[in-house]
Amino acid sequence: MGDGPARRGRRPGAADTRGAVLAAARRLFLEHGYEAVTLRAIAADAGVDAALISYYFGSKRGLFGASMALVANPAEVLVRVLDGDPATLSLRALRAMLAIWDAEETGPALVAMVRNVMTEESFAVLVKEMLEREVVEKLADRVGGPQAHARAMAFCSQIAGIIMTRYLLALEPIASMPVEDVVRHCGPSLRLALHGRPGIRQERRMRRPDR
Repeated sequence: MGDGPARRGRRPGAADTRGAVLAAARRLFLEHGYEAVTLRAIAADAGVDAALISYYFGSKRGLFGASMALVANPAEVLVRVLDGDPATLSLRALRAMLAIWDAEETGPALVAMVRNVMTEESFAVLVKEMLEREVVEKLADRVGGPQAHARAMAFCSQIAGIIMTRYLLALEPIASMPVEDVVRHCGPSLRLALHGRPGIRQERRMRRPDR
């Protein structure tokens, strides 16, 4: 999507700047998709300086989460766990995801979001594009190596399956299992999907909670 001229005069000090940016971002994302929309285009549509978007939202990823009213953006969660020992990345990601889905302040809203994704095609396409760009690609870049993208996608599909089983279908015993038990049971297959078969030392490390 091109960066067209501003449709309204700039008003960087206006009290409703944040709201104008959110409204413009939501409309443009839904109309053109995540990849095609630039921060400059959103700023132009909202009539603000592009630097204000970084000030209010930090990044395109952050703006997407705010404009779609995502109480917890999976892309933001992933960014927080990328640093650290690569051997335990899959476990850190799983624990972080379970934490936001288990939390009373975010869990119900996330369940509602997934249900919307399953019933609203335009929203589903938009979320899919964002996840591929901000989650799968960044995860693949972090782990590297042969077929990194395919391994990252396999990992994300397993995480999605765990979420579906635990929070939407509520299938036992996964639904009521303590977090560390979920990690113990699901961790080995997640690590295998992301990195390939672990060695003996790595398997032992996986069984210990991150410190």
